[in-house]
Amino acid sequence: MKKLKRNAALFFAGLMLSTAPIAVSHAADKPTLAFVVNGASDFWKAAEAGVKKAQGEMPDYQMELKYPEQASVAVQQRLMEDLVSAGVKGIMVSAVDPKTQTDGLNKIGSQTALFTTDSDAPQTNRVAYIGSSNIDAGLQAAEIAKKAMPDGGKCIGFVGLLGADNAKERIQGMKDGLKGTKIELTDVRGDDIDQTRAKKNVEDALVASPDVTCMVGFYSYNTPRIYEALRDAGKLGQITVVGFDDDPITLGGVKEGTIAATVVQQPFEWAYQGMKLMAAYLKGDKSGVPSNGLIIIPTVIIGKDDVDKYAANLKAMAGK
Repeated sequence: MKKLKRNAALFFAGLMLSTAPIAVSHAADKPTLAFVVNGASDFWKAAEAGVKKAQGEMPDYQMELKYPEQASVAVQQRLMEDLVSAGVKGIMVSAVDPKTQTDGLNKIGSQTALFTTDSDAPQTNRVAYIGSSNIDAGLQAAEIAKKAMPDGGKCIGFVGLLGADNAKERIQGMKDGLKGTKIELTDVRGDDIDQTRAKKNVEDALVASPDVTCMVGFYSYNTPRIYEALRDAGKLGQITVVGFDDDPITLGGVKEGTIAATVVQQPFEWAYQGMKLMAAYLKGDKSGVPSNGLIIIPTVIIGKDDVDKYAANLKAMAGK
């Protein structure tokens, strides 16, 4: 844990948030690189800022961040195929469901340089993955739960895409980290990145499982929806909440003590480093691609005592 806290400084320089959408026009004389996310979420605002920074440093490229109309394999695949048809030279994607997208991703990878982020697709012809170790992030979530519930308890998790590797690995990592304890992750409910459904999943769980003592938000928006549902039910502070990412509601809950802690990622760096990596690769420089194809940007636990410094650095990076 001390090592994780020492690594926290690595995050502050990269996790700059931006609220302005990226809108880049295609230019015939400039190769285009695209960052394709898995669905609409404020989590990706930091990635937008990363793309914007990379664009400023590499004016010879056109760079875009693209949101699919909905979080489905078919819609995301169609978006990528449209990008390929438009002449995009490189795509970095957070695959909605890598296990069922293998053929589709291989098709894209045969036509353009394909990289993955956030949720890997290691069985495809992608060049490399850049993002978190989701297993490690799950293990960190288990550490939060063990510290908050030394006497044990029953946890229910909530996530956007149950089939995505990032979800499966975080869940497995947490289960592995809880082995030998009296804490159990008994169920995980998906919402397909529908935030109304995400909150309702929590409300339904409170009714169906009155003995639940812990809730885990595995995607960035799940923890805020947990917070809101518990607040509305008058149960804030009665149920341990383990969070992921740095939504303002999540950080506020950590600060006030109603959320035990949160595991934060670095999507800004995924996009910033990813765009630069793709550009170098397209120029023939493959030195940035490791032999195992994995570039891991570490995650870190943010607890109550870390929030002020973390938030201040976010504001400083955003120029506020």
